[in-house]
Amino acid sequence: MSSPGPAAMPSLDEVLADEAVLGIYRQMFAPLARDSGAVVTDPGLVDVADTLLSAFARAGEDGLTHEEMREACRRFRTDEFESRLAVLRGMGAIRETFPKPHQRRYRASFTSAVGLLFIRRMMADGGQSEMHRLLALEQLSLTDPDANEDDARASAEGLIRAFRLWTIELASLTTGKIEDLREHAPKLWGSEKIRERAEALHAAILDRWPRLEPLCAELRAAIYAYGDVSLRAAARLRDSAGTTRNLSLLPAETWRTFAQTATTARLAAVLESFVFDAPAPWHAPADIVAAVDESPRAEPARPAPPRSPLPDAGLEGHLDRQDEAAARRLRVVAEEVLGGADSTPVQDVLTGCSDWPTARRLLADLASADLHPDLPYRLRWTGPVTVHPDAVPAWRCGGWFERQTEPAATTEPDKGKRR
Repeated sequence: MSSPGPAAMPSLDEVLADEAVLGIYRQMFAPLARDSGAVVTDPGLVDVADTLLSAFARAGEDGLTHEEMREACRRFRTDEFESRLAVLRGMGAIRETFPKPHQRRYRASFTSAVGLLFIRRMMADGGQSEMHRLLALEQLSLTDPDANEDDARASAEGLIRAFRLWTIELASLTTGKIEDLREHAPKLWGSEKIRERAEALHAAILDRWPRLEPLCAELRAAIYAYGDVSLRAAARLRDSAGTTRNLSLLPAETWRTFAQTATTARLAAVLESFVFDAPAPWHAPADIVAAVDESPRAEPARPAPPRSPLPDAGLEGHLDRQDEAAARRLRVVAEEVLGGADSTPVQDVLTGCSDWPTARRLLADLASADLHPDLPYRLRWTGPVTVHPDAVPAWRCGGWFERQTEPAATTEPDKGKRR
C-alpha cells in the first residue's frame, strides 16, 4: 500500500481569498478584541471603540489625527485609549488614510462599525431580532429568479444548525434555574412569528427544489422542536411570575434563600431607607377590653326633628360663649408655654411632659391655638423627624411655637385663618 503523498500547497489565489475572509473577520470583531487572540472582559473598552467610530463618522473624508482621536476619547484614561487604538490598528479597524511613510491621518473601517451595530443588537435581545432579519433576507434571496439549488441548500443547512442550537439552549434554560431563564427571557419574544417565517421559508424551498426534500424534513423537525421547547420555557416563565405577571420581581425562591442565608445586618439593611409613622402609645390588653365593653353601641338611625326656618338666637349666643371660653383657655395655655418669651422650641415643651398622653394633649392645644382665627399664635415646624425610643415622646421634630405681635387680619372670619 503506497503512502499518501505530501499535501498540495495552496495556490496564491486561494491564500489571498482566505486572507481576505480573515481580514473581514478581524475588522468585524476588532471592537471586542483585547489583543489579537482574546476577547475583552471590560465593557469600557468596547465604549472606547464605539466613541472612536462615532468620531470618525463625524469627521468625514479627512479622517482624524492621533491628537483628534485622543480628544474625542478624553473621558477615558490614556492607557485605555492607547491600548484600544493599538488593537484596532493591528486588526485593520483603523488604518492610515494613504499608504505612505509618516502618515498622520487615519480612517475607520465600515465593517467594524457594522459589526459593532450587530453586536449591540445581539446584546439587547440575545439574537431574537437577528433571527427575524435572517429569515426575511433568506425569503427574499430564495424568491430571486437567479437563486439556485446550492443557495437553497446552504440556507436550509444554516437554519437547521441555528434552530438546533437554539432548541438546545432553551431546553437547558427550561430545566435549569429560574433566574437564568428570566435573564434570557428576550429569546422567547415573538417565537410564534419566527416559527411561521421559518415554515414559510421551508415551503418555498420544498416547492421550488423538490430534490431537497430530505434536507427540508430535517429543517421541519428542527422548527417543530424549537416551537415545543419555546412553549415549555414560556409556560415556566409565566408560572414563575405568579399572578402579577411581572418578570422584574424576584421569584419566591430567591427571597427564601436570602432570608435563610443573610446575616442580621443585611436583613436590617433592607429597611434602612424606609420611614415609618411615629410610635403609638402602649395600651395594656385589659384597658383595651374595658374600652371596648364601655363603648356605646350602635343604634338605629332616627329621623331628625323638624327645624324652624328662623335663626335660633339662643343657640347662636351659646355657641359664641363656648368659643370665647375655648379661646381664653387656649390663650392661658399658650402663655404658660411661652413663659413671657415670644417663641419657644416645641421639643423643649414636649420633653417637659411626664408621659405621652400629657404631651399629646398639650400638642393638641398648641395646634388649636395656631388654628384659632382670633389668637396671635403660630406653630411652625422645621427639620426632620427623629426617633428616641427611650424618651417621652419617642418621636421629635424641630419646630417653634411663637407669638405674633400683630394678629393677621382675616377677610373671612367664618372660615378661620389659613396656615
